[in-house]
Amino acid sequence: MSSRSILVIEDDPDIRSLVELHLRDAGYAVSTEGAGDLGLQRALSGDFDLIVLDLMLPGVDGLEICRNLRAQAPHIAVLMLTARSTELDRVLGLEMGADDYITKPFSVREVIARVKAIFRRMESFAASPEPSNIAIGPFQIDADRRQARLHGQPVELTAKEFDLLTFFAGHPGKVFTRGQLLDHVWGYAHEGYEHTVNTHINRLRGKIEADPSHPEFILTVWGVGYRFPAAEELS
Repeated sequence: MSSRSILVIEDDPDIRSLVELHLRDAGYAVSTEGAGDLGLQRALSGDFDLIVLDLMLPGVDGLEICRNLRAQAPHIAVLMLTARSTELDRVLGLEMGADDYITKPFSVREVIARVKAIFRRMESFAASPEPSNIAIGPFQIDADRRQARLHGQPVELTAKEFDLLTFFAGHPGKVFTRGQLLDHVWGYAHEGYEHTVNTHINRLRGKIEADPSHPEFILTVWGVGYRFPAAEELS
């Protein structure tokens, strides 16, 4: 049985019970809350590995909960559930630091697969972590404190933007496809979710590039994917 602990924050009692049942069957320790304010208190006071979080909640909504978690408990993974399906809503959820995003209606099998993928990513990172400190070109990255500096100035990044930058900087010169980035940074490879990579790369470029339309650091390799410059290219 898995020792992973999950909190499900979902106001629909039928969906909440269904997700809880199947996560328990998969071997996880599961707690539930139906309201946003209580869910946030529980998330911050408990010892959870993952929050399965509905976007539309009474009281405090899912985006606000995610924002608070990223500020106060960045180690907790977040899988966001929502009836909204527009690109803007997906981007908002990811930008607030959600590790993954599923729109309703969804299959329980998909939820379980995404939960397992998130935990595989966490276990892989723990087993083979990136260097705790990376200094390359104008970047200084402290993975333990989750802080990044560019030319000595702090760069404010979301959780996934930081993970993406750290992964690129830890593998200078190497080209990665969108699928490989999904697998390494998000913990799953799923056809049709490459837009997640595109969105985060565009946002990251907007924060670290002097001219995002002519990037110096996150380089496009046409027809293949993306790469970070080798150290000698940055000297």
